[in-house]
Amino acid sequence: METTTYIALSRQTTLRRQMDVVANNIANMNTHGFKGERMMFVEHLVKSRGGEKILGEKLSYVRDISTMRDISDGPLEQTGNPLDLAISGKGYFVIQTDTGNHYTRNGRFQIDESGQLVNKSGQSVLSDNGQPFFLAPGDGEITVGPDGTVSTNNGNLGKISVVTFNNEQELRPGASGLFSTEAEAQPVENPTVMQGMLEGSNIQPVVEMSRLIHVQRSYDGVKGFLEREDERMRRMVRDLAEVS
Repeated sequence: METTTYIALSRQTTLRRQMDVVANNIANMNTHGFKGERMMFVEHLVKSRGGEKILGEKLSYVRDISTMRDISDGPLEQTGNPLDLAISGKGYFVIQTDTGNHYTRNGRFQIDESGQLVNKSGQSVLSDNGQPFFLAPGDGEITVGPDGTVSTNNGNLGKISVVTFNNEQELRPGASGLFSTEAEAQPVENPTVMQGMLEGSNIQPVVEMSRLIHVQRSYDGVKGFLEREDERMRRMVRDLAEVS
């Protein structure tokens, strides 16, 4: 296979991965607390034949090295539901799962049959002392203060845990809008928790659709180049066969 084909394939491969990332962003544009992702690329240079010469040409390949998450806040949506919570600024809610603590920006919570505060998947929302919240049958008028303190007409139930990390890019996305990591969580000193609101996705649909169209056109352009290159090589082989 010729060098030009290798270079084109390197570009086409990264475009395909970028298309998957953009498509996932669009699919989650209505997911509460979702954070958009971007691919990071580098130009990978190798020496061509004659590369030892002063004016020797270098071959430039495209290589994707990682995916970067946009951690900016999404828009706040007012719901009026006292169990809907949003974090303004830094922080993640802590959710207890069968595989350990996970983290989320999606504050759509509810009370299960046992009176426990859980997320939509039935997993416990943890307090700052690492314990779940339980409400008694007589507890009503649930209020959540800006610092995350949960209260009812019968008194204070504790403070919702809001944590952050030294490098949020290390958080691995999973199902139900949860993130996982082996990094140590650090409590946010002065969190801002907003009751009766949810954080929307920080995806901008028009921008993502424009990006998807651009990536698709670029992919098709490389595909067309590869088809023309294949035809050129076929003609070359055919012409050489006729000469010989």
